[in-house]
Formats: sequence, C-alpha cells, structure tokens
Amino acid sequence: MSEVVWAILLGGAFGFALNRVGATNPEYIINMVRLKDLHLMKVIVFAVGLSSAMLFVALALGWVDVGNLSVKTSYAGVMIGGAIMGVGFAIAGYCPGTGISAAATGRLDAGVFVIGGLLGAFVYMLSYETVKDLGWLNEIFGGKATIAATSHEKYVALIDVLPGPVTAIIIAVVLMTVAAVLPRHIGGKNN
Repeated sequence: MSEVVWAILLGGAFGFALNRVGATNPEYIINMVRLKDLHLMKVIVFAVGLSSAMLFVALALGWVDVGNLSVKTSYAGVMIGGAIMGVGFAIAGYCPGTGISAAATGRLDAGVFVIGGLLGAFVYMLSYETVKDLGWLNEIFGGKATIAATSHEKYVALIDVLPGPVTAIIIAVVLMTVAAVLPRHIGGKNN
C-alpha cells in the first residue's frame, strides 16, 4: 500500500479516536488544562505510556527498524515553539491534531484554528533565516536525542544506564499508573 493511502487510513483512525475520547471538543481540553476534568489527561498519559512500551518492544524484537523513526533535533526553537503552542492549546482548546479532527466534524472555530496554524507556519517560513541567525536552531541535549537507548548510533540516549526497552517499559508503567490513579474530576465526582 502506498504511503499516501497509509497516511489517510492512519490519520482517519487517529482523528476518529480523538473525536471518540472528546479531544475535538475544546471545552474538554480547556477544562483539562485548568485541571477541572482530567479525563483527556488520563487518556493521553495512558496512550503515551502504552505506545512507548509497544514501540520499544517492537524495536527490540526487530519488528520496527529504528532507522525508520523520525527523531527530531532538540534545539531552543523547539522549546520556544512548544511554549507558544502550549499557550495556544490552553486558549483555543486545540492542538494541531485535535484542531484538524474537529474541523473535519464541521466545527467552524476549529477551521479558523487550522487556518491560523497554516498562517503561523507561513510566517515561520518567511522568518526562518532570522530565527536561524538568532541561534534558536542550534542543537541542544545532543541533537537527535531519545529518552531511552536505541540500537541506532545517530540517536543520543538521555537515559542510557539500562537497555532501551527496559527504560521505556519502566517509563510506560509509571505513566500508565499515573493515568490509572488520576481522578477524573478535581474536587468533585471521581472516575
């Protein structure tokens, strides 16, 4: 199957899952950020833990070639951009994935959010050279770094005292445990 078909199928499945858990509703996201309703936080933290464990087990078993991973370079611009995105996430109630999924459900505010994101990407493209000259694209934390060790020599492991799959499974168990013990609501009904 072609990469485009896979992208459409997996993107559609991801969008369906986001809609199913309520992540296309900005009120749920804003309430999560305000620590009022932690349902989405529980889902996100559990999903990150489970998918991390599955990925590193698949890597260890040779089912996934580590060369196919797209590990992004760490640099100050990522931290700055992440902070800007976090503020936008808290204000708008959308991130790129949830915004596109919500727009697909017909939400007008999500459509405006997506257009704003595309406009922001366009402005970044126009200002790229200035951003680069400011040093915001210089590598930090070893450049292409992963939390757990992989068999690929071009990725620096931030935690390399244990084999990657062991580190990933420990982190996954911690995340899934946190997701399990988080209350759904703060100061009110639980689960």
